[in-house]
Amino acid sequence: MIKAIAVDDEPPALEILENYCRRTEKVELMKVFTGTSRALEYLEQFPADLIFLDINMPSISGLEFAKRIPPQSMVIFTTSYTEYAVESYSLNAVDYLLKPYTFIRFQQAIEKAEAVLRFQQQNERQQYLILRVDYSLIRIALPDILFIEGLDNYLKVHVRNQGPIVVRMTMKALQEKLPENEFVRVHRSYIVAISKVSSIRNKMIFIGEEEIPLGTSHEKAFYALFNSQNS
Repeated sequence: MIKAIAVDDEPPALEILENYCRRTEKVELMKVFTGTSRALEYLEQFPADLIFLDINMPSISGLEFAKRIPPQSMVIFTTSYTEYAVESYSLNAVDYLLKPYTFIRFQQAIEKAEAVLRFQQQNERQQYLILRVDYSLIRIALPDILFIEGLDNYLKVHVRNQGPIVVRMTMKALQEKLPENEFVRVHRSYIVAISKVSSIRNKMIFIGEEEIPLGTSHEKAFYALFNSQNS
């Protein structure tokens, strides 16, 4: 089941999407929005697999909105205009539905989204993390990740033998994509790869020359995993 939201400033368009989602067993439409601000706030707390997104929106266009969403979310653009098609695909959109579209055309878009989701899940099982950086998807080998650092609405993924990769994503959303037996939250602003920890002193975790604070509320989970990996 694909978890989705819809963002469109036209209520009739949202009603059509809700009807189409009810007619298929493949999509759970969790929420609809007529404005982008509330949609962004929602996604920070409740990541969605798929976003149905109108392009002509007040204040923030759908194209601009797509650049701000969590990188793991797929996008299907819905619009009455054809001239945005090329730009939408440069943002790695799954599909481009031209209004008014039929239920059959909607089903075709959902099949594409299913294929992308299967690809993402397959790569995750193969020890890779798929992240959206700017306008492209990048693949990071999990064994290369040292730790993740939270900075406001961004994260820095510190990777072995290269500079940090900056992504727009919440700590919670990224933690859900990481194997629980390999990565652990140690502070409100840090997740570490347990195998990369070289030592712990005075509530400080050392990974190479990096010093990472160990929060009191995270000590129990950290030591349980650290001791199990080193017993």
